[in-house]
Amino acid sequence: MPDPTATGAVRNPELLAIYCNDHLAAATGGIELVIRMIGRHRGTAYEAPLEGLLDELREEKAALRSTMHSLGAPVRQYKLLATWVAEKFSRGKLNGRLLSRSPLSDLVEFEFIATAVLAKRAGFETLRALGESDRRVDAALFERLIDQADRQHRWLAEARREVAEEIFGGRSEAASDAADT
Repeated sequence: MPDPTATGAVRNPELLAIYCNDHLAAATGGIELVIRMIGRHRGTAYEAPLEGLLDELREEKAALRSTMHSLGAPVRQYKLLATWVAEKFSRGKLNGRLLSRSPLSDLVEFEFIATAVLAKRAGFETLRALGESDRRVDAALFERLIDQADRQHRWLAEARREVAEEIFGGRSEAASDAADT
């Protein structure tokens, strides 16, 4: 009798494929947003950390694709395309300015990507837990990606606070002291 941990005793593999494809699509949107943010923050203190974040997001997307391949979960290209298109359309959102970029756009982008990192982290936790019972999933990899997401979120939360202070005033240090992140 085969070892179920070796062959993968995943309950609801079709749901797992949907779940992984949704996270893969979100990764596509996150990468596109960070590329746009790098262009906006070129020459600022945010450029290098955003470049590092982009590299890590690409690595995470590749790890998710590899895990899906190991699990036999097909990649749904239409979801990736739909997310890519949605990210492009999101650039036209109303932000209080008709012909120019609003400073509020910077804050919204940092808030969005910081929140997305938390959602991504939750997905990594789910896959790490699956890896404890299914050897096709590298639990140690997802443990490392969870730690990476924690570090990403700490930086993004601080950057978001700084951008908010630049726009609205207040003290970003006070927000940092009060925050859990």
